[in-house]
Amino acid sequence: MGALTLSQVTKSFGRTDVIKGVDLAVEDGEFCVFVGPSGCGKSTLLRMIAGLEDVSSGEVAIDGARINELAPARREIAMVFQSYALYPHLTVRDNMGLALKQAGSSRAQIAAATDKAAGMLALGPLMDRRPAELSGGQRQRVAIGRAIVRTPKLFLFDEPLSNLDAALRVATRIEIARLHRELGATMIYVTHDQVEAMTLADKIVVLNAGRVAQVGAPMDLYNDPDNTFVAGFIGSPQMNFLKSGLLGLRSDLLGIRPEHLAISTETGQIAGRVSHVEKLGGETLVYAATEGHGLLTVRLFGEHDFAVDAPVWLTPDAARTLHFDAGGQRLRH
Repeated sequence: MGALTLSQVTKSFGRTDVIKGVDLAVEDGEFCVFVGPSGCGKSTLLRMIAGLEDVSSGEVAIDGARINELAPARREIAMVFQSYALYPHLTVRDNMGLALKQAGSSRAQIAAATDKAAGMLALGPLMDRRPAELSGGQRQRVAIGRAIVRTPKLFLFDEPLSNLDAALRVATRIEIARLHRELGATMIYVTHDQVEAMTLADKIVVLNAGRVAQVGAPMDLYNDPDNTFVAGFIGSPQMNFLKSGLLGLRSDLLGIRPEHLAISTETGQIAGRVSHVEKLGGETLVYAATEGHGLLTVRLFGEHDFAVDAPVWLTPDAARTLHFDAGGQRLRH
């Protein structure tokens, strides 16, 4: 079991409040991702769960039991860091089994656990190598394997893919998702990359300046954000925001996803000029400068040709628009 509960958790460094009253419930077996911009408090919150930072006030509980005062080693938590933190003089096998050895497990138990983890991570041929003989992706898999052998109640990942190149990030992300399905364990994952959040999570916690902006399933946050912060942060390219008064609408602000904004060279609702075109193969992104609404992004599927500086007309899909008040809160009709 590995259900996590945070109740009015705060963290202050001197007079600076970093975490400002977070309430959260993560169910047993859930994959929960903390996402937000740099400085929002997501890594600090993870370190508080791990016991690497003290809780200023509030309660952290696993399976209903308060763990605020427990040392990190007694929390039954395994953490995978951005840096691999492997011992350079130890082999892969010894790095993975070190925590079990320190806990007094027998050689047979250590061998069984490390061999099982190695099989899950395709590390078998590498078990007698040292970290210097491994690629970055292989080292990260060893770090993940070291966490697996401990069979913790919670797996905590602190931006584990940041040091990998683009192709390895995708491959390792798929590997982590597969491991979650196989292990059925509770995982909490910190990232600033909303694509990682969308593709991995059962539940996303969007943090903004130490507070929870919204919690929900990935597509719920994408399609039904509570505020302009979540609407703008979740989705790539990000949502367009229009001054809806210029369109004769009642709300202060109108949000529309790039794929729900039509573009035409003949007629439409908003006049603009093509500022830039990105041809990505499977899709085309057109950036149009407009009066009153600024730079708007249009996503088109497939290949399309638009000349820079050409006049265009944009029309939002009225059925897919979202309405916000002047403070950025969603208006629901």
